[in-house]
Amino acid sequence: MSRLLLSVLIPAFALASGIASGAVAAGLKVGVVAPVDGPFALLGRQVLEGARFQAEARGSQVIAIPETCEADGAEALKAAVAAAGAEALVGFLCTESLDAILPTLGGTGVPAISLSVRSDILMEDARKNGWPFYRLVPNARKETEKIASVIIERWKGEPLALIDDGTIHGRDLVEGVRSALAETGLTPVFTDTYRPAQEQQVSLVRRLGRSGATRVLIGGDRTDASIIARDARSEKLALTLLGGEALDAADQPVPLADGVLAVTLPEAEILPEATATAGAMRAANIEPEGYTLPAFAAMTLLEQAKDRALKDSTPLADALLKASYPTVIGAIRFDAGHELADNPYRLMEWRQGRFADAPPPGE
Repeated sequence: MSRLLLSVLIPAFALASGIASGAVAAGLKVGVVAPVDGPFALLGRQVLEGARFQAEARGSQVIAIPETCEADGAEALKAAVAAAGAEALVGFLCTESLDAILPTLGGTGVPAISLSVRSDILMEDARKNGWPFYRLVPNARKETEKIASVIIERWKGEPLALIDDGTIHGRDLVEGVRSALAETGLTPVFTDTYRPAQEQQVSLVRRLGRSGATRVLIGGDRTDASIIARDARSEKLALTLLGGEALDAADQPVPLADGVLAVTLPEAEILPEATATAGAMRAANIEPEGYTLPAFAAMTLLEQAKDRALKDSTPLADALLKASYPTVIGAIRFDAGHELADNPYRLMEWRQGRFADAPPPGE
């Protein structure tokens, strides 16, 4: 992209993302820990492109630090991080990388921000040891909380079924929702654990029909949800299906039926805060997909936090807790435990080949 084009686009997408004018005051040196080869190289490239796009706009410096996502690469990763001398670290698509780096950051004031790792055990260790670890993805509890709130708001008077695929995630998700619903006095009319990865689920669908359930929470993956929706339709059974983030996956081998609901994270590029930045990226031949916009958001977050740190004479890691910072993926605010304070999950509906915001209740 030419310097002239950048000079035209940068003010536009900075204002559109709501970035405060003070965010341009201080550039910073950021180590971007992301895969550069292997099966995750595409994701790593998205992280680097997003971070560099923002760095170029703000006068910050990005240092690429290869992430192997293997435990035996720990020493090389620690050496690369130490050599970078970065003020902050961003990326970390794999738990193994954080396991290696976080113990070295205690007391340094150098924050590490993951764009994808959701391990509750790792976060508990970070809090216990005072490691400056933050993440831009919600923990599993927020998914459960959102699903329960959707059911209470929309389905409280409807016959509800809770089914799961027997996996740890599926079982824990459904049990967490069941417990939350029980506190409000809502009891399902049917519960079951089904066998996943079957070519058909007619028997399960018929049991759901006999139970009288019309609303079904599925603790399972997209393929199973697609098959259940297909078989319900073939049995002429009107079921409204709801799943979690696992439904936001490849649409194969059985296409997901329109109208299936999922509590998931919206694609970053459809957020109104991201419109101008996504357009500017495309003008620079960068596709704003996957981790590209979240990496861009992480950079704007850190730059604003650095301005706050300089103003308050506090470490950068502490400044991340001081305010809600606007970004292209929405305002980011951390709670005292370094988790996202606000729940980013939304109720989405599958329509015409993609998830879009579900219509309001009653429509």
